[in-house]
Amino acid sequence: MARNMTLLWGSGSPPCWRVMIALEEKKLQGYNSRLLSFDKEEHKSQEVFSINPRGQVPSFKHGDIIVNESYATCFYLESQFKSQGTKLIPESTEELALMYQRMFEGLTFYDKLTAVIFYEYYVPDGERLDSALKRHKDALTSELKLWEEYLHNLGSGSNLAGKSFTLADVVIFPTVATLFRFGLSEKRYPKLAEYYALLRERPSIKASWPPHWLENTKGQDTLKDV
Repeated sequence: MARNMTLLWGSGSPPCWRVMIALEEKKLQGYNSRLLSFDKEEHKSQEVFSINPRGQVPSFKHGDIIVNESYATCFYLESQFKSQGTKLIPESTEELALMYQRMFEGLTFYDKLTAVIFYEYYVPDGERLDSALKRHKDALTSELKLWEEYLHNLGSGSNLAGKSFTLADVVIFPTVATLFRFGLSEKRYPKLAEYYALLRERPSIKASWPPHWLENTKGQDTLKDV
């Protein structure tokens, strides 16, 4: 079933990781997996552009159907394979509403993260300002406090929408993992650290863990003071 699926992806990319977790949860192993190098700019190759005119990954194809945006791909996989693997959309109205809420808040969460950790990549050398980077870090700090409160209110051992592992966890866990990869303090953000520890051993997450993170377990300290 998965043999007519192709995923072009890059190691350590949270959007790519979202799709890979979803594929694992839906028991769709055995798809055509193409790991591309960001350093070599392989995501700008003709192979990618033939599927994704934006020249971005993840790029996903199922037969003749192309679904490239990571959230869209995750929704597509759950819709097409509802009865297979983990049910990622809860039946409870309360959990369903919270799942959708957290999923789309997760886009803002990810944007605020990348504004800090990729500041030097996005902003040319002559345009960088310490004051601008501080604003981005302050914005991320405020965002982190929100997610700490969300998890605190749900109680220990909870997923993002309640007891069930849902699409909210599929799309947001990679952001949380990236935070700690870049040096976020577990002591300063204990609820996020608890959530990270809860899910990092989940089979779908272990199976899709970024290869270069496995090769080099030491991360960076970009977020140590956030």
